Amino acid sequence: MQASLFRPGRPAPNPRGPLAARMRPRTLDEFVGQEEILGPGRILRNAIERDLLSSIILWGPPGTGKTSLAMIIANATQSHFVMLSAVT
Repeated sequence: MQASLFRPGRPAPNPRGPLAARMRPRTLDEFVGQEEILGPGRILRNAIERDLLSSIILWGPPGTGKTSLAMIIANATQSHFVMLSAVT
């Protein structure tokens, strides 16, 4: 796999993959919304940046960024990451 220019060793998105997958935010700075908990100096952002999360459940309607945030957390921390879907 090709490494990203901005994060060596990290796979680059598939250039032929779905647009949503290619445009998915990859860092907390790219994530839009939820400033009250993810803004600089806020509680969840600090926990992610300091790798202090022991577990987290993300709940909400489709399209609100749950999967994107989960993938950002997985890439930003050394935690064991298991993705579950109630649909499958």
